[in-house]
Amino acid sequence: MSKNFINELRWRGLLQDVIPGCEEKLLENPISGYIGFDPTADSLHIGSLVQILILMHFQNSGHQPIVLIGGATGMIGDPSGKSSERNLLTKDELEKNIRGIKSQLSKFLNFDSKEKNSAVIFDNNDWFKNINLIDFIRDIGKHLTVNYMVAKDSVKKRLSKESSEGMSFTEFTYQLIQAYDFYHLFKNENCLIQMGGSDQWGNITSGTELIRKKTGEKAFALTCPLITKTDGSKFGKTEDGNVWLDRNRTSPYKFYQYWLNISDEDAFKYIKIFTFYSEIEIEEFIKTHKDAPHQRSLQKIISSDLTKLVHSKNDLDKVIIASNILFGKSTSKDLELLDEKTFLDVFDGVPKVELSLESLKNNTSINDFLYEAGFLSSKSEINRAIKENSISINKEKIDANFSLTKSNLICGKYILAQRGRKNYFLIIIH
Repeated sequence: MSKNFINELRWRGLLQDVIPGCEEKLLENPISGYIGFDPTADSLHIGSLVQILILMHFQNSGHQPIVLIGGATGMIGDPSGKSSERNLLTKDELEKNIRGIKSQLSKFLNFDSKEKNSAVIFDNNDWFKNINLIDFIRDIGKHLTVNYMVAKDSVKKRLSKESSEGMSFTEFTYQLIQAYDFYHLFKNENCLIQMGGSDQWGNITSGTELIRKKTGEKAFALTCPLITKTDGSKFGKTEDGNVWLDRNRTSPYKFYQYWLNISDEDAFKYIKIFTFYSEIEIEEFIKTHKDAPHQRSLQKIISSDLTKLVHSKNDLDKVIIASNILFGKSTSKDLELLDEKTFLDVFDGVPKVELSLESLKNNTSINDFLYEAGFLSSKSEINRAIKENSISINKEKIDANFSLTKSNLICGKYILAQRGRKNYFLIIIH
């Protein structure tokens, strides 16, 4: 007997729409279910994280998760929730994106084929590349009427006055192609349920309808709500754009900081959605947070758990050290532990200046060096600050006798000057 997957989603706020009978079917026996991911980039972002977590809950409940990469549908673009048509990708771009996504998903799901409910990955281009257009419109297209397809919200919105561009026939066919994916997996992999975001409900139920028309059997569907932020801004977006799961696009430090900076209102919701703690544990976490909201305990739990899940325990340790450099007590040894990307992320926006290596060699006194760098407005001000013990180099207090050498360079090229607790200045040596 499987755990109650639907109930798990329900109390976590992850259940929007569900076809009647789905919960009972899931409790009868372990079954296979899938979620599709369009390879529009070589990395998923945190908007996809909810779907990944749903597949993880699905597998943890004893069921078999199927990941479907849209190698074929990615060439078209899904109109759901979009106001304009997506740019079409080249074959090389698609292949690169598919490789990146497959690699990422293996971190979250167990693909060990020895397990009964081992996750599997398919690419829908593997079957669509062999399908003849005439056969497709004759054998599949006849089962879904245009009236039925146009009635879907995703299509109606694009055809309404809200969108001046309308919808191309290419995008209109997306619904039919996604429906065929479900039918193919139902027939060949005994996949009984498709899951996705609430904006996918129309496409998903087109699949259950096609299966009913073609086989006379019942397939199931469920969706989760689209994740929102209380302040009205878009979830998963920053000034730099998307928050990606790929460390080369969004560093572990920036990933951690995104979650650390969420509002209390969002934290009360996200602790259920983005962690695997039990209902009792989460109630206790929320109570602790409400007793001392200034400590932001929920944000710390969410950011730590997700950084460890998406990246690693080692990355989490590093980003906590990095965060303490700005906001807590730290030493030059802490700075030495940071890689260059994290170091630059931590001090992003700090005033900076570039100096040549000769400047470092020629300036015998720290006063002269800091003056040339423009750290303070005059040598007398620098002298006074040093006497007041308020200047640090690389997080260590200095006196007038301190001398800089190449050995002081962080990552071989940076010097971090600081006055007081919060006034940082970055000197780049090249």
